[in-house]
Amino acid sequence: TLSSFRGNKNVVISFVPAAWTPVCSDQWPGYNAFKEIFDEHDAVLLGITVDNLPTLFAWTHAMDTETGRVWFPVLSDFWPHGATAARYGVLRTDGTSERALFVIDKKGVIRYIDVHDINRRPPLEDLVRELDTLLN
Repeated sequence: TLSSFRGNKNVVISFVPAAWTPVCSDQWPGYNAFKEIFDEHDAVLLGITVDNLPTLFAWTHAMDTETGRVWFPVLSDFWPHGATAARYGVLRTDGTSERALFVIDKKGVIRYIDVHDINRRPPLEDLVRELDTLLN
């Protein structure tokens, strides 16, 4: 649960629209190369998509041929379909989610929201700049 991180970790939630799409398949594996940035900011990354579990299993294992996985938890918002995305205001009318990042501090306060162009990966430097604000 998100509340289990309160007081312990900053949280980055990454919503992506759909598995196997080019931008999504580039965005999440890109985080593998920067795990130390999350560690330095005492942050955990949670990936969320509206795809079902078998799809997510196959997709995340295909992302990294060395380890067969991404380092962060990937969560299915499949049933009830898009309930979490809807609560965060990022469920699209076509049943996918927006490409969105939420940074939540250790107190449980949302400190940053980036609802990004669905066809473009959010710049990592923007996310790092926002995580830096949590260190002050």
